[in-house]
Amino acid sequence: MTRYMGTETEYGIICPSNPGLSPIVTSTHAVVAYAAFNTPARSRWDYEDEHPLKDARGFDLKRYNTVPVVDPNAIGVANVVTYNGARFYVDHAHPEYSSPEVSNAFDAMIYDAAGDVVLNTAAANIAELYEQGVSVLQEKAPCPPLKFYKNNVDGKGASYGSHENYQYSRHTDFPQLAQALIPFFVTRQVIIGAGRVGIGQAGEKEGFQISQRADYFEQKVSLETTLNRGIVNTRDEPHADEREFRRLHVIVGDANMSQYSNFLKFGMTKLVLDAIESDIDFRDLALADPVAEIKLVSHDPTCTHELELADGRRMRATAILREYLSRVRPSDDVDKRVCALWGELLDDLEREPLSTADRLDWAAKWALISGFIGRGVDISDPKLKAIDLQYADIDPQASLYHALVRKGSMKTLVSADVIANAAATPPIDSRAWFRGEVSRKFGEHIRASSWQSVVFETAAGVHKVHLDAVDGFTHATLGDTLENSNSVEDLLGFLNTTTD
Repeated sequence: MTRYMGTETEYGIICPSNPGLSPIVTSTHAVVAYAAFNTPARSRWDYEDEHPLKDARGFDLKRYNTVPVVDPNAIGVANVVTYNGARFYVDHAHPEYSSPEVSNAFDAMIYDAAGDVVLNTAAANIAELYEQGVSVLQEKAPCPPLKFYKNNVDGKGASYGSHENYQYSRHTDFPQLAQALIPFFVTRQVIIGAGRVGIGQAGEKEGFQISQRADYFEQKVSLETTLNRGIVNTRDEPHADEREFRRLHVIVGDANMSQYSNFLKFGMTKLVLDAIESDIDFRDLALADPVAEIKLVSHDPTCTHELELADGRRMRATAILREYLSRVRPSDDVDKRVCALWGELLDDLEREPLSTADRLDWAAKWALISGFIGRGVDISDPKLKAIDLQYADIDPQASLYHALVRKGSMKTLVSADVIANAAATPPIDSRAWFRGEVSRKFGEHIRASSWQSVVFETAAGVHKVHLDAVDGFTHATLGDTLENSNSVEDLLGFLNTTTD
């Protein structure tokens, strides 16, 4: 089947002129300001189909019995659906961009990067309002200019997520899935890690490590996402037909600036899921202590650490990843490109890890920091932590990542124009196309939205359109209909005849 996927990125946020300003309030300003400038659709989020505490192991810790109705401008929970079919909202005191559903890893990389465009647009909107002395929030002063960072740690012990989501069959055995994924998730960080100055959750030990998130995992399997995190997350919230599908909610990755790291993050994981569902056996790669090993791999930028397997063998992360690569079977051109880059990077990491600094985030960051260390700067020097943070600044004029791209020191796979277009245009081959385009054309008539529905309000009443099929409501099936609908009533009349 087509493996639909998407991302959820919580951005770091700060107000440089007033660092003590509540991130809950500033995040709300960012979302509401973006909505005010960029869309007439001020719909609330429809929580009816949300079940974040339902567990794949067979139980449900319900958060509420009555579906909440939340104002889209409310402080701490502000929400907007963007024209590209994504969700931009406040989550855990961070602005979060949840990308639209896409059908392949290359598009997943593009639409994840489009989140940076959305956040940079919000930053510009906030700055413009501040110059005008205008606040978008009642009883709140105008918000000073904000900065956003695509990273995962605050340097004080807290970590915020960059999550991946992959649709898979409900008929897949979950224990088998978890067993196969754990060694892969422990080792893939040598390709997808974002790099971090500091070791330990609060950075209490000096040093550099490959992953921003590795130190925060304490169990092999868990439902939790903010504490007692598991390498495999058990959330069973498919956002689709629950009779046929589950959604693998991956919390063990870093937020990436590198297009190569992001493309391979999605592409490798997609291929491993395909292999698992084709009954490829990965039991021989089981680790003796994966919770310890995920940290040990991260703490070794030489990539020479040997992990202990359950059967007593010892293998490097690159060797384990090469085993996964040898067992996956590419089925299309995107898969073949993933496999080629996967093998190329493993070769380079085994030869000289820093040779990947033109493609991988952690290596690029380590190359910058190593240069300072080579000139006598101690690893404990605060300026190295500043480099760590500045690399993840999403402002192209301030970001070290973007500076490396301009110099030609960091390779890319697509242009900035492609990413900007993705920030404004939904993917055509998933239900995200409908969600985004009706927000553009009939936004003032949308009362609520979710991944699985759009609720329209007209003079005749309320009409809820269900979007359970991720591959439904696409440009191919509804493009002409939406283009020829002169009113929301025209559109709903057609949908009634096709969905009832």
